[in-house]
Amino acid sequence: MKDDSFGILCKYVQELTGIRLAEEDISLLLQAAKFKTLRKRQYLLQEGDVCRYMNFITNGALKMYSVNERGQEAIIVLSTENSWIADRESMGLQTSSIYNIEAIEKTHIVQFTPGQLDALGQAIPAIAEMTRLQNKQLAIATQKRIHAAISMTAEERYHDLISCYPEYIQRFSQNMLASYLGIKPETLSRVRKR
Repeated sequence: MKDDSFGILCKYVQELTGIRLAEEDISLLLQAAKFKTLRKRQYLLQEGDVCRYMNFITNGALKMYSVNERGQEAIIVLSTENSWIADRESMGLQTSSIYNIEAIEKTHIVQFTPGQLDALGQAIPAIAEMTRLQNKQLAIATQKRIHAAISMTAEERYHDLISCYPEYIQRFSQNMLASYLGIKPETLSRVRKR
């Protein structure tokens, strides 16, 4: 698992940035990396805990969500292979998280603390570029998600989701997709039938 996950991470960094990792870069990266396997329904982060790691998914799927006073889930993030997940607010401010991050299926991740990623970015040009590109992609995705939530109909949000992330239809349940889209499962059923 460790070798596979590390190989997937290195390939991701090189393909995203177009920068080849030198042997010494790979060695530094490996020294900092922490490897973890989550069972289906196992928590990576629970509400009330401080998020301490940036988590790169090499295999599997996770959801990040909050639970309201009525016990209803509001899914903020769905993540699959070759993506990063963390509660950035909790991690950046060192405050208790209001979110849970839970495995949807057996999931392998590679973890780094923010300090490790900063130090690796100073030492390895590909990591600095990866971080820059990730922050840019996150800002764009967040802006698009806010726009969809305040400007699009349920049907438009669904079509936008399947055009951007077609694999989500197979990977996540209808209830999860509805929560992520901010609609009721029955509404999503009607939208999918149309």
